[in-house]
Amino acid sequence: MKFLWFHLMPYKELPDDFREKHPSVWVDIHSSLFDPKRAHRMYNEFLDELEFAAQCGFDAICCNEHHSNGYGLMPSPNLVASALARRTTDTAICVLGNSLALYNPPTRVAEEFAMIDCISGGRLIAGFPVGTPMDTTYAYGVNPSQLRERYYEAHDLVLRAWTEKETFAFNGRFNQQRYVNIWPRPIQQPHPPIWIPGAGSVETWRWAAEMDYVFCYLSYYGYKMAQNVMRGFWEEMARLGKDRNPYRAGFAQVVGVAESRQQALDLYTEPAEYFYGRCLHVDVRFAGPPGYVTEATQRAGIESQVKIAAQGAAPSGPSTNVAVHLQILGRISRGSRPRTARPHPPSAQLVT
Repeated sequence: MKFLWFHLMPYKELPDDFREKHPSVWVDIHSSLFDPKRAHRMYNEFLDELEFAAQCGFDAICCNEHHSNGYGLMPSPNLVASALARRTTDTAICVLGNSLALYNPPTRVAEEFAMIDCISGGRLIAGFPVGTPMDTTYAYGVNPSQLRERYYEAHDLVLRAWTEKETFAFNGRFNQQRYVNIWPRPIQQPHPPIWIPGAGSVETWRWAAEMDYVFCYLSYYGYKMAQNVMRGFWEEMARLGKDRNPYRAGFAQVVGVAESRQQALDLYTEPAEYFYGRCLHVDVRFAGPPGYVTEATQRAGIESQVKIAAQGAAPSGPSTNVAVHLQILGRISRGSRPRTARPHPPSAQLVT
């Protein structure tokens, strides 16, 4: 098992009455809540925490992409990854990831990931998420019924850009380029390892299994809600006749460290409530646009965690012992952090 430290970089100063006065943390969150001077301090604290996680010996440090929100302040995770590539030495840098369907042209992803791989000396893990409906459909205006087609085509273009030695022309439905010839090229050959983050879509885990990519499931609400998804992934692996190598899958989970149950509650109740109460306060109108959820996923009875959060159906708050049920593996940091002489970087763990 390997342990990766994943930072969302949430805006840490949403007001106490955020849920009551603001309909959503995503898409139409009001700009008056954002203080650039405070964000300057936050970004530098977040980078310090990621660097400290690398010093602590985590196998990788992770960042990701979101737009128009207070949940995660990384519209460009590649900027974060490039800073970490320069400031760390032997820890893998996992970008989970670039939402391929949002890039025009997608060769920008191939170029920037290759650049990060070169700066880091071949430490990049390339993540390719389909993207949340808030980011893709509402913030960036992508037709949800075309999202996966755009995603698959962009993936094919990026992969060819990394692996083909000669300049080539690409003529797809959504992307047409007469000359594809990226400089720089990645150190890792034939390309950096590819991980596919997902929140439960059947097509996502099936495609990851077929392509021999690592499937990474992000769970807000613990392993029990994740069982159907991970069971489906391993059943697909068995159907394809592939081995059950545990490194084929990752599981992202908020975890907390404490010496006792009471200390865990004292340390993590406030940040846990901040994250679940404010950072996951998504208006239901943004959670499930028509055409985003595929027929196979609906037939499998798998619900989007974003939609569950938007509907307020999942448990949250200290009565659910959020901090206690997460095992002693790492720290949580969705909002505030406990005062210590040297604050350990808190965040989600991605276990592979």
